[in-house]
Amino acid sequence: MTMESRVLRLQADQHEQAGHVLARAFFDDPMMVYILPDDARRRALLPSFLRAGVTICHNHGEVYTTPGGVLGNACWLPPGSTEVSEERLAEAGGLEVLDRMGEEAAGRFGGLMEHLAELHHNAVPADHWYLLLLGVDPPRQGQGIGGTLIDPILRRADAEGRPCYLETMKRINVTFYGKHGFEVVVEGEIPGTDLHYWTMRRDPRGG
Repeated sequence: MTMESRVLRLQADQHEQAGHVLARAFFDDPMMVYILPDDARRRALLPSFLRAGVTICHNHGEVYTTPGGVLGNACWLPPGSTEVSEERLAEAGGLEVLDRMGEEAAGRFGGLMEHLAELHHNAVPADHWYLLLLGVDPPRQGQGIGGTLIDPILRRADAEGRPCYLETMKRINVTFYGKHGFEVVVEGEIPGTDLHYWTMRRDPRGG
């Protein structure tokens, strides 16, 4: 089976479905629990919140999914265009979702993004691929789907001689990404919180 037959570009009419899949995948993610600690509010708001991330990457980068239905998504921003700006959030409906979240949750999100953006800036040159989101529907996790979804851009980054970058708040993800060539750049806690994070970089592999 070819790579092209195992992954497809996400289509615009799949954004809502992608948001729901990612919401299930990220429901217990420490970052999302920190932003929206109440389970009911997190369950209600995550689909729209994560759909905004999908839309940003669809509009300005690349989003991959599975054929025959959305089982997971890999959402990338490309070299020279990796910023999740207020303008991009507004364009994707993200500011509207933040308003629905409330001032406290939006403030937690903003402070978190500010700290992560500084780490991001210091970790890699501008010319890199940024994996903003990767999630697989929980019943289908552990079946190789996540690795398959990120493979097209990892191969492209290798061919282009460019690094890739991501952040994660789950220790198990560090092991997963390590198997795909990522190494930890910085491990720490968001100031003023107990939210632990790892930033990871993957340098291009020679072919």
